Amino acid sequence: METLVKCKRYLITSLAAILFMVGTAISDNHTDVSTEEIQQMTQKPTIMILGSPLLENWGGNVYNTKMDDVLTPKRQVEIQELIDQLARFKPTKIAAAADTRREAEHQLEYDAYLQDDFQLQRHEMHQIGFRLAKQTGHSKIYCVGYFWTKESPRLPESKIDWATFMDFRTFAKTHDQEHFLRSPPLTEGKIVTDREGTTWIEPEKYVPIIDIYRQSNVPENMLADHQWYLTSARIGLGDQYPGANWVVHSWYAMNLKTFVNLTRITESADDRILLIIGAGHVYLIQQFLEDSGDYIVESPLKYLKPTETH
Repeated sequence: METLVKCKRYLITSLAAILFMVGTAISDNHTDVSTEEIQQMTQKPTIMILGSPLLENWGGNVYNTKMDDVLTPKRQVEIQELIDQLARFKPTKIAAAADTRREAEHQLEYDAYLQDDFQLQRHEMHQIGFRLAKQTGHSKIYCVGYFWTKESPRLPESKIDWATFMDFRTFAKTHDQEHFLRSPPLTEGKIVTDREGTTWIEPEKYVPIIDIYRQSNVPENMLADHQWYLTSARIGLGDQYPGANWVVHSWYAMNLKTFVNLTRITESADDRILLIIGAGHVYLIQQFLEDSGDYIVESPLKYLKPTETH
């Protein structure tokens, strides 16, 4: 018995020695991989999504926060402070949610702006995108948004009556499902509806631009916004799914195509892309980017410092 134990120990020791020599021989025949090379192999492009309110006040949301004129001197100073903070991200590309098919048109505007021959409008692509791009030395602006048109309908050559197929709001109001519709956000301000039927939230107090953008990009706020779309998807009865149809064919499709457009402008692992888009879109696009496994997503809150109160 003692002899058998000694034989087992000898075999184990011999096997370990052989494996060590084989491993040494293999490593001697291969070039060592440096730490820098490992970092290059694992590096991914970085994207920061800046969720933005509608600075132009055109009333495109269900509930719209009333914005005072961003062209006033005080707001212009605040926007410059915002741009100075965003510049610390050091973007290699600046993208906006404008339709990709209008990129040439917007590039002409930006080229004129670089020559001091263009008056910026109130919307966020101009006030943030153009100004930040010029300040950081960019020669190009990227458009990555996607919008439905008669030339590019949701389903090509479809004979579906889209008004009936996706009109979840009318369906909810006529089928006792209004509890699935969006409730007013829990925010300070008076809610009013204008003659055109647009609902506005009029803030009770003045909020600096940077603080507005910080609030727009808080993860909890973005999640709450996303959850409403999932709630609205439940609108429908039997084989009628107007809520789900709208979420799938309009909302998800639009954001997924924006994600695809972002991938199309990504050229290297060194890219640092800043996307400026409506705050409601951030949750889904960030999810697509993270779930793809191909990107690092940074939060703008890392760069936006709260306004000091006096």
